[in-house]
Amino acid sequence: MQKRELSKLGGGSSGFSTGTPPKRGRPFGSGNNNSLSAAGSVAAAESIALSSILGPSLQVHNLLSEQNNKRIVLALQSGLKSELTWALNALTLLSFKEKEEVRKDATPLAKIPALLDAVLQIVDDWRDISLPKELQRTPRVKLLGANSPVSGFGSEYEALDLNDAHPRSGLATSSSSTGTLGHKDPRNHHPSEWWFDEDNLFNLDEEGRAEKQQCAVAASNIIRNFSFMPDNETVMAQHRHCLETVFQCIEGHSTEDEELVTNALETIVNLAPLMDLRIFSSSKPSYIKITVKRAVQAIMGILGSSVKPWNCAAAELLGRLIINPDNEPFLLPFAPQIYKRLVDLLSLPAADAQAAAVGALYNLSEVSMDCRLKLASERWAIDRLLKVIKAPHPVPEVCRKAAMILESLVSEPQNRAHLLAFENAFAEFLFSDSKYSDTFGRILYELSSRPSNKVGAAQGIWGMRM
Repeated sequence: MQKRELSKLGGGSSGFSTGTPPKRGRPFGSGNNNSLSAAGSVAAAESIALSSILGPSLQVHNLLSEQNNKRIVLALQSGLKSELTWALNALTLLSFKEKEEVRKDATPLAKIPALLDAVLQIVDDWRDISLPKELQRTPRVKLLGANSPVSGFGSEYEALDLNDAHPRSGLATSSSSTGTLGHKDPRNHHPSEWWFDEDNLFNLDEEGRAEKQQCAVAASNIIRNFSFMPDNETVMAQHRHCLETVFQCIEGHSTEDEELVTNALETIVNLAPLMDLRIFSSSKPSYIKITVKRAVQAIMGILGSSVKPWNCAAAELLGRLIINPDNEPFLLPFAPQIYKRLVDLLSLPAADAQAAAVGALYNLSEVSMDCRLKLASERWAIDRLLKVIKAPHPVPEVCRKAAMILESLVSEPQNRAHLLAFENAFAEFLFSDSKYSDTFGRILYELSSRPSNKVGAAQGIWGMRM
């Protein structure tokens, strides 16, 4: 019963290409239109109009990445603020594309060794310390000898500096014990804490945590930009560390920074047509120990969240993942939850939510007979699909897919009872809507020509003839 074709993965083999699925968040003017037949005056007018919308255009020289690729990787691995800031700014410029007509030479990730791991490590470093303080293990307070300048256990500096939230190791000098207990002299720092006061290193206080978070968000934006480049898609979709990091970010969507989660989610959506969930159980080295079940549960968590753009992205992600037959065993156990949530998205007035839900249901309905049976039995599914067509949705392709979903449901005789209740609505579309009259004509033909299940069973057992 498989109806899926390879053309959905990016192109057909029958003499034409359907194109890859559109990227999420692609800037204005970054489509695949390479036509050069327009007149010079029209092109000049369009360029003026685009410049007025986009503002001044930033041109990056081709040699920037070629001459500095090693320095960028070393700067990311150094952990120094100044070097890290420079590397993140450079990568943000190199990875951003306003229009393909201008930035055809965007730097592919595959040409810079160890760059992806270095950028991912910045996000991983933030994830290691991003837990709320109430969930972290607090340092043990040493009370023995707290009232004495010297405890005798080699921790006199900690005893003298009770206001410091992060105890530091090191022996105090004899002059430091002459000061007032519990107070620090800002002019007289302890020799062992010089690295904590260095401006070029990250601290572990609130300011340091905020700086780490900003770096992680910037790194996630770079990874998202990389996922838009066709040269990087295959490398990133087969890179287990990359997939584990972005799935870990969306797994903690309830507590993580919203921009970080959004960047990670859009990265996964861009890579979904090439993604194989079996990579989480493969022999490739694992960095975060994300299993296939955790990955799917993370998607379901995003699908059920209260943020509508995340719901749309999760629906689009599921629709793209199910195209690959190897992902079916991991997604189908969650089919009842998926159908229920997608049907709920159909009831939202937002056009993007309806489009994402219809696209996912269209791909799910072509997987197997069991999927079509479960979708038809889902409450309000048929009614809301008809409302999307009747409205109509501003994108004609969404209406067409909604009609084709209904046509695929009627192909199963077990769904006849669910669809007969909407026979009048089908007839109304047949005579009033010329765009989809052929589809609804075939639906009514299937409903009227196929025998019911009981008659079919009696015909097979008793040899009855119609």
